[in-house]
Order: sequence, then C-alpha cells, then structure tokens
Amino acid sequence: MQKRVLVTGGTGFIGQNVVNELINRGYEVHSLVYPPFAPEQSGLVQYEMNLMDSVAVDKFLSEHNFENLIHLAWYVGNGWQTSDINLDWVSASLNLLKLFKKSGGQRLLYTGSVSEYDYRYGFMSEDMTPLNNEYLYGKSKAALYSLAKSYCETNDLDFKWARLFNVYGPNERSQRLMPSVIISCINGADVKVSECTKYQDYLHVEDLARGIVTLFESDVNGAVNICSGQPVQLRTIVEKIAQFTNFSGKILWGAVPTYFDEPVVVGNNSKLFDLLGFTPKYTLDEGLKQTIKWWKEKIKEHANV
Repeated sequence: MQKRVLVTGGTGFIGQNVVNELINRGYEVHSLVYPPFAPEQSGLVQYEMNLMDSVAVDKFLSEHNFENLIHLAWYVGNGWQTSDINLDWVSASLNLLKLFKKSGGQRLLYTGSVSEYDYRYGFMSEDMTPLNNEYLYGKSKAALYSLAKSYCETNDLDFKWARLFNVYGPNERSQRLMPSVIISCINGADVKVSECTKYQDYLHVEDLARGIVTLFESDVNGAVNICSGQPVQLRTIVEKIAQFTNFSGKILWGAVPTYFDEPVVVGNNSKLFDLLGFTPKYTLDEGLKQTIKWWKEKIKEHANV
C-alpha cells in the first residue's frame, strides 16, 4: 500500500490520535483543515480547506491524486444530534467520495457511529442490528453508509466503514461525562451527574485510533464496530474517577438529566478483535488514570498562567 494518505478531521479529538497513529506507522499524512491548524510535526502536511466547497475540493484532489483517504470530519457542535447541518455533511461526504474516485482514489475509510443503531436492541452487531436511530445524526450517518457502500461496490473501491462507539481520553471536551467528573473531583467541587445506571461501551481514544488505522490497513470491507465489547456502568466510571483522584466530596446522582432511555448499549467486537486481531493498549483503569493525570497537568498549567 502507498504510505501516503489524505485525512479529513485530523485536528479533532479522535482525528489528532488517528494522525499520530498513521505517522507512527510510517505514513505521510496530508490533512485537510478548517483552521485552526494542528501543531507542525514531521510526516504531516496541512492544507486549509472547507469541505463544503465542492469546487475547491475538486481542484485540490485533481492536483494531488491520492490513492488513500480517511474521512473523519463531521459537525459535532451544539445540537449535533438534531442539526440540519448533518444533511450538509452527508452531501459533502458523498461529493468527496465521488471526487476521490474521479482523481484516482482506491482505498477509503469513512467513520460512522454507534448512533446509527436502534438502541433498543442493546447489543449492536454490524450484520444484524437495524440501523434505525431516532436522531437525525444517526439517520444521516446510516444513510451515508448505505449510499457510500453501494457506490464503492459499483466502482470497485476498497471501502471501510469504522462504526465508532464511546470514546474517552485526553483532550476530550470538558462538558463530556468523564472530563466534567475529573475536573470537579480535582477541584473538590460537587460532582453533578445523571443517575448513571446505564451500561455503555468505551475505548480509550488512542485505542480507538489504533482500531481505525488497523481497519484501514486490512483487507476487510464494509462496517466494523470500533468498540471494546465490554459493558461498563456509568456509575462505575464515576466512582473509579472519585477513587483515583482521592475525592471525598459529594456525588449528586440525578442532578443531570439522562440523555437516552435504553439501559445497555454495547458493541459486538468480533470483527475488530477476532478477524483483525486488534488488542487494546489500555484497560479502563489504566485509561482513566492516564486521562486524570493529563487533566491535572492541564489544570496546573492554567493556574500558572
């Protein structure tokens, strides 16, 4: 395989780790960025690009002729689950696919989400569980998967769909569950969470990135769950964080509303683990301790500014 790859979304929480993993594996990474840019590093070339600008994307791809593409970019701002912008991203992603093929592209990986699945089934399997999520984000990702898969089969493109489950680790947005709990515990503030009775499926972001790149390099096509396959109760995560930070304050269970109703959302990881031979680097305890350490250093840096 040509060790040169075009990446979108390479400056995001997941994208930064995918870029690092690719560079560690010897790739020359060309990253399309909507500023700000990532810090410069050997093996990384960045270009300013608005993926909604089809003319600019066409011009760029026709000038560079990439054989490999990893498409991570999507809208994850306020109201991301229900925003009309999801429809724009379906359109932009299909346009990118068409122009990639036009310019000689051969192998591509697009990223999907656990949100494609019908959560009522609990255990999510790529080839069995219906893609019938209630939110526009999940429906948009599922529609893109169906269209892209059909297009790639018709045009003999090597197509992988990484269906991402829950992720955590350094640099995650501070409003998310684990960072918010970690920050509160470090600062000695009351921890405000939902009842946290649900069971979900988490991978450390470095492991998630390794899973994505492992799939990209493989001969496996179609959808693959990038997940741990291990259900963990959210309450357990909160309690572990409190333990690892020596927190002795109050945990206010139920202070935050529950996001969705289904009690268990966990992935079948047999394709990733058994077929691709993937093994996570981090246990949950190790990942939480590493993430807590990162946040402690970050908070200390801010305090010294």
